[in-house]
Amino acid sequence: MKPHHALAALALLIAAPANAQSGPPPMEPVAAPAEPDAIPLYGANTMGSASSETWVRFMKRDLAVRNVTRPTITPFLPDPAKATGAGVVIAPGGAFMLLAWDLEGTAVARALADRGIAAFVLKYRLNPTPKDEGETGKYMQAQLMKEIGHPMTGELLGKSMAPADGKAAIAWVRAHAAQYGIDPARVGMMGFSAGAMTTRRVGLDADTPSRPAFLGYIYGPQDAEPVPANAPPLFDAIALDDSLFPSKGFPIAEAYLAAKRPVEIHGYQTGDHGFGLGRPGTTTTLLIDEFTAWLAMQGFLARKDAK
Repeated sequence: MKPHHALAALALLIAAPANAQSGPPPMEPVAAPAEPDAIPLYGANTMGSASSETWVRFMKRDLAVRNVTRPTITPFLPDPAKATGAGVVIAPGGAFMLLAWDLEGTAVARALADRGIAAFVLKYRLNPTPKDEGETGKYMQAQLMKEIGHPMTGELLGKSMAPADGKAAIAWVRAHAAQYGIDPARVGMMGFSAGAMTTRRVGLDADTPSRPAFLGYIYGPQDAEPVPANAPPLFDAIALDDSLFPSKGFPIAEAYLAAKRPVEIHGYQTGDHGFGLGRPGTTTTLLIDEFTAWLAMQGFLARKDAK
């Protein structure tokens, strides 16, 4: 297994039965990393404790975390000389039971910051999993298999606190926009897999004031649902050979079109699920540049001092 897919593979618990038999990728428990820039999401009222967290490293490279009970938000800021004034809350994936912290969080945040976009990685609360690493894989796979084919209506999302934390994260970034040189009207959200599902709920649910300005929906389920008349613009990207969410076409994008809301679709020929910033040798490596170009086309990257 290639190193850059190792973390994603465990997050998915290698959902395809043919792959499941090979077991999860090599991982090792590690001490919780120092997070000096992490900010409690709800301030003094933030619930939970960092002591509940279980951290692992895959292939001696990528960090992931389980059993998050204390939500935080961590800023990654651009060089002021190229800051655009836009901000993005990033929601990593991991089946609502794990966060692919590096692959779909910090690496993405750094890539956006390099392009002048302030990024904020959300560590949202997770559904609990066994503390024992040996039991975790079997448990997560069993939970996933219960709702293969209907993830948007399944219990993993239904019981998750991720959407509530996502809404709080958008509100937090807007409340602190001046501190970070951000235009509060240009704060959006980008999510991967379960993080994409979280982003979709934050963006389409009826709580209009907490809606992001735009949505980056990266390898989320394509199932349709009613789209509000004021839904945020949607950037929808997925590999057509995604093994966790097999291709159903693009019903959610079609629902956007029916609602006359802006939507862009990227259906990559290959890349599978969990490609993060891109699988080498495929066009998924263009993801961040395509997302950034789309944001610019929508007018979200106009510099605040531009005339």
